[in-house]
Order: sequence, then structure tokens, then C-alpha cells
Amino acid sequence: MFRNLSPTVRNLIFINIAVYVLGGFLPQGLLSLHYFQAKDFHVYQVVSYMFVHASFMHLLGNMFGLYMFGSLLERIWGAQRFLFFYFFCGIGAGLLYMGIQHFIDFADFRRATEIVLSDPSSMHLYDYAQHYQVISLPDGNVNLEWARENYAEYVNRSQLAGASGAIFGILMAFGYLFPNSEMYLFPFPIPIKAKYFVSGYGLYELYQGIQQYQGDNVAHFAHIGGMVFAVILLMVWKTKRNQFY
Repeated sequence: MFRNLSPTVRNLIFINIAVYVLGGFLPQGLLSLHYFQAKDFHVYQVVSYMFVHASFMHLLGNMFGLYMFGSLLERIWGAQRFLFFYFFCGIGAGLLYMGIQHFIDFADFRRATEIVLSDPSSMHLYDYAQHYQVISLPDGNVNLEWARENYAEYVNRSQLAGASGAIFGILMAFGYLFPNSEMYLFPFPIPIKAKYFVSGYGLYELYQGIQQYQGDNVAHFAHIGGMVFAVILLMVWKTKRNQFY
């Protein structure tokens, strides 16, 4: 099986497996991507998170996608361009995910915390204390230090891990370059063209991300980010046709 893999894809699979095996010996959250305002955020995590997986099935799913579509793209583009594309999509996915966190996921909590910290006895105090379960003092004021720590701990718990953003970028590239290629989805014996599969998958991820179902730990907007940055790079390369392949 590995003999049919292109060199870069094979190396990426081996590295991901090695990081998964050795991950148990590393401090928890060291390599996964934290929100950029979190205390445990480090710049290197924008890259390192792509090699960290939460479970064996998480790893298996991503490596299967890399195995299925990566080698073909590497043989078309060459190792250097393929590797650039892989990291461009993966890093882009992480950045878009953090953007969603900043402007949507954490926005209300951040604004509420800022209001209370600026005016602890304001009209927003009661709502804040009730909604975010903040400890109040006898005089009715919020424990300001606890409020700061509460927000800091809240955003620090969020971690992004996995190569999914890069893999979704690869999937998008496959659908873009080979739109009429037919694929079979187990267990259905009916072929579907790549352009329909990729488009449908992207819409599904967008829907799931918007719904934000409770208990859903999948970073759907990271998947969307990988696809978006793939399209951006493919469009840039397309305008420079002499450099596209």
C-alpha cells in the first residue's frame, strides 16, 4: 500500500502516526491550536496542530483522505507545490477557525466581561452573574478577579487539533481539478461525480457549523476554512497558468 504513495504524502502519514504515538508523553494541549488570546497559545501551534489527533479514528480518517487524494495531487504539482498547498490550507483553516471564535463564539462573553470589569455595579451585573455563573460579593459587586479568570479559562479550554483543514483543502483541489471523476461512497453502489460530492460535503459542513449542535466537537469551520483557502490558492495559481502545474 505504501509503495503506491508519493514521497511527501508517505512522509506526512508517517509523521502524523509518530506524533500520535508519542503524544501521550507530551503535556496535554502543547501542540494543539489554542485561541490566540488564550494563555496557552503559541505561534508554532498554527502549524503543529495539524499533526495532533484526538483519537485513533480521527487520525485514521484524515490519513485515509490524504492517502486517497494526496498522491495524485503531488504527482501533478510536484512535492514542493503540494507541500506548500497542504500547509497553506491547514494554516488557513486554523486562522479562519480562530476568526470565527473571536467574532462569533467568544464575542458575547468577551463583551459582557469587558462591561462588568469597566463598571462592576452596572445594570449588566445581574445578567452577567446569572448567565456566566460568576461569584458575587456581599455588596453586590462581581468578584472581578474571578471574572477575569473565568473568561481566560473559558477561552483557554478551546483547542483545535487534526489535519482535517489540510485534508479538506486537498479534497477541494481534487473536485476542482477533476470535477467529472466518479466516486463511490460506501455502502452505496451508485457513482457520484467529484464536483457534486465536494460541493455537497462543503454545504453539509457549513450547515453543521452554523447549527452548532450541543456536544458536537467537530470543528466544521476549520473544514470550511481548508476548502476556502484551497480555492483561493487554486485561483491564484490559475491566473498564472505558466506556473499552475
